[in-house]
Amino acid sequence: MGCSDQTPSVTLHRQRISDTLSVVTLDKPPFTEYFITVAALGGLTPEAAVGEIAEFLAAKNATIACQDIFASVAAEKPLREAMHRRLGPTKWPLTWTDSGRQDLAGIQVWAVSSRNVRPLGLNGHTTAVVFEDACARYCRIAGVNAADLSADRNTQAVDVFHLLEQTLRDAGFALSDTIRTWFYLNDILGWYGDFNRIRDGFFRERGVFDGLVPASTGIGSANAAGSAVVGGLIAVRPVNGAVESYPVASPLQCPALDYGSSFSRAAELNMPCLRRLYVSGTASIAPEGHTLHVNDADAQIDKTMEVVNAILESRRMSWSDVVRGIAYIRDAEDLPRYEQYCRGKGLPDMPVVVTHSTVCRDDLLFEIEVDAIVPK
Repeated sequence: MGCSDQTPSVTLHRQRISDTLSVVTLDKPPFTEYFITVAALGGLTPEAAVGEIAEFLAAKNATIACQDIFASVAAEKPLREAMHRRLGPTKWPLTWTDSGRQDLAGIQVWAVSSRNVRPLGLNGHTTAVVFEDACARYCRIAGVNAADLSADRNTQAVDVFHLLEQTLRDAGFALSDTIRTWFYLNDILGWYGDFNRIRDGFFRERGVFDGLVPASTGIGSANAAGSAVVGGLIAVRPVNGAVESYPVASPLQCPALDYGSSFSRAAELNMPCLRRLYVSGTASIAPEGHTLHVNDADAQIDKTMEVVNAILESRRMSWSDVVRGIAYIRDAEDLPRYEQYCRGKGLPDMPVVVTHSTVCRDDLLFEIEVDAIVPK
């Protein structure tokens, strides 16, 4: 059945399975998508965290399309051992980012019920998967490091962009199909300006500014591989003309392009049966581009959430439509403040991992990214 022939019935279901495990189920024929979030509150062990995910996947007979782990580098060995025992060999793209003082901040998994998920390898590791539904083909790439980790960080960044592009080509996609990107930079405050210049140059050479500039997150985090930058993305290629993508502006902020960061505030994928919104990493930044509420974590959280809420509302969405999110908090002592904010505002239970990471400016204390979906 082609997407333009008949629009399939789509439903979105949210389920809190335990105190730490939540799942958003998108039933979208011909298969179902699962957005699984384990928020490791109260010192959840690696075995318990992975076990919850494994039991759910087994019950649904689902295949992992992508996994993001937010844990300390010291926790890598027990987590990988638990994953091998409960999930088997890793045949999906995986991003591992250091959560600082948290042994395990959380795990997120995007899984699908389809068996037709094709993995693609790079340097001996699975770094991408490709699958499709009635409307579009999807490529999810994650955990891409430079080939030579001894190279300087600018060289590594250039290599990561080239490897992302090559992986897209191998999967039958073009760079112009990219909807959203992620870049995790070690020591981000020491070279974020250089990274932005490298990204600008790569995008300019490839004509990215002539089309959709992807939504993105650029955040500071070390990684188990010891690389300067880890990259990932989502690309979507329509099966026919029934799918379109476009940038979404922030009603309360200027375009990030205005101050030298090459990403859209958000990007939307419009399909006959649903709309997907990818909101970039967002922080407490004024319409003119400067930081608001310096040295005040609570005020920065409040402003950031106000900005994201305005983006959601501009697309006729709300916090209830969020299917996954990551909150990045610079100072470990401020980690509880996000949950306190949500409780104080009476926000719905959202699948968000809260992790200890460095935001791209030394005066920014909080950043959040969210994905939202609305069936038509």
